[in-house]
Amino acid sequence: MKTIHTPFEEKQSIELAVGTFIISTILFILYIVSNANSIVLVIAWPFALAAIVVNIIMFFHLMEKFIHLPHQRKDIGIKILILLSNIPILFLFYLIVMKL
Repeated sequence: MKTIHTPFEEKQSIELAVGTFIISTILFILYIVSNANSIVLVIAWPFALAAIVVNIIMFFHLMEKFIHLPHQRKDIGIKILILLSNIPILFLFYLIVMKL
């Protein structure tokens, strides 16, 4: 019997990863341009905390799908990697902010 491969149609994980990356990059640039103004941090830290929580929830959702949908593991794995690619970038932003 031939198995038909249907792609994993969930798009919210990529939108979440790209959205949190763009917003955090804008906040980082705003912080740098404003000469390390603490008001930007008042906005950035709650956003960062919320982004971490939402990304963790999405990660567990994708892991559950990865386990239960073996025929779509390649597509789901790529989405997990895209979601996890924010971690080193945001860690770099954090290191730069802490050094300023």
